[in-house]
Amino acid sequence: MSRRPISRARDETGSALVEFSWLAIILLVPLIWLVISVFEVQRGAFATSAAARAAGRAYALAPDDVTGEARARAVVAQVLADQGSPGQKARVRITCAAPAGDCHVGTAVITVRVRSGVDLPFFPAILGNGAASFSLGASHTVPIGQYVESATGDGGAEP
Repeated sequence: MSRRPISRARDETGSALVEFSWLAIILLVPLIWLVISVFEVQRGAFATSAAARAAGRAYALAPDDVTGEARARAVVAQVLADQGSPGQKARVRITCAAPAGDCHVGTAVITVRVRSGVDLPFFPAILGNGAASFSLGASHTVPIGQYVESATGDGGAEP
């Protein structure tokens, strides 16, 4: 009597579910990370832009240049915190084109540049040294006369 191997048909029931689950994990996790990273960068860009605009206005409304610079730097930190980025570091550079060196005269033009960065969330440590950062920058130019009331007291209306 010879023994023949018993051949059974392998049952594949349920393997599609397992394959789909692994494929979904492998593809969806990086996609979700990418979407979250894009949202973080966009939030940081909005915060940086709003900080530059608010800093320009704070500098222009200050009574002198020293007070204006202090207010502009404080406003940048506050705006970044308000936008949900309290730990976001920012560098503020203020330049002024003024005829007499005083940035608070009627024909001066103030430019505020804010540079900052956003760390990408959940960045794997095996891909680099520390967290990956995305550099952001914004600038805002303010003519000083934009926030100065007219000397006639009628809000600047021409006769």
